[in-house]
Amino acid sequence: MRDLSAAHAEAFLEMMSAERGAAKNTLVSYEKDLDELSAFLKTRNTTLGAATTADLQAFLGQMAREGYKASSQARRLSAMRQFYKFLYAENIRGDDPTGILDAPKKGRPLPKTLSQADIDRMLALAIEEAARVGPGRLERLRMLALLELCYATGMRVTELVSLSARVLAEDGRFLIIRGKGNKERLVPLTKAAIAAVAAYGAELKAVHGDKEFVYLFPAESASGHLARQVFARDLKSLGARAGLSAAALSPHVIRHAFASHLLANGADLRVVQELLGHSDISTTQIYTHVLDEALRELVETHHPLAKAAKNED
Repeated sequence: MRDLSAAHAEAFLEMMSAERGAAKNTLVSYEKDLDELSAFLKTRNTTLGAATTADLQAFLGQMAREGYKASSQARRLSAMRQFYKFLYAENIRGDDPTGILDAPKKGRPLPKTLSQADIDRMLALAIEEAARVGPGRLERLRMLALLELCYATGMRVTELVSLSARVLAEDGRFLIIRGKGNKERLVPLTKAAIAAVAAYGAELKAVHGDKEFVYLFPAESASGHLARQVFARDLKSLGARAGLSAAALSPHVIRHAFASHLLANGADLRVVQELLGHSDISTTQIYTHVLDEALRELVETHHPLAKAAKNED
């Protein structure tokens, strides 16, 4: 950002990081959004600091004309609102030009999920493959440990791949996870997950000896741990071998399955919120809609009156 508002944008990002604990990915998104807005404002001979409501409306209007999804428009509007509220709170501006801007209309899509049978098929195959001896066994045991942990805890993929190697030394039924905004939460582990991690840890030691690792899933990468993309790729491959659609599979879908299956089996919504690390329960409530849709389909498929109505059509 090279206009006169660059210092203000930098101060805003520092505030989001220091005071609100915004994740790195969030900060990168905010910076990108403000860069795009700044470039647009230059075409109107103005800057971030001097932009009016009309300027910001024009920016959103251009996004709509260019075919941006409502969700993308909403994300940029959120970044703009945060930024201009910061300028107003810091007395850098005497007004908030985003105050009367309307959010684009968007439907809230239901999260993709998997059935219990789908999960069982993937786990069964992962267990079978991990039991095979020979080259690549460490990677197969790692895949099983990742899948068991992901489904047992509902962890975000970033939280999962960056787990500390100290987990191997902790013989407990719980994990302390550091999530968004550096907030910690306690999640229970299943016996299957504990066993999978132990087997993977034993193989890691057999392959690497007494070498110490910082992360549970180490890798030769800039971060030092397994990349999210590698886990996502391996998960799709496992799913395809289990006869599932690879396109419908991702670590986030496993997280959705964790939440949906808990609620389907009677778990309290507040408990699921805590386990997922959601700050707002409205985010968790989307899974109740998944259940509503599943129940509707169940009734329409199996209820005799619903079948009769279809035959009449």
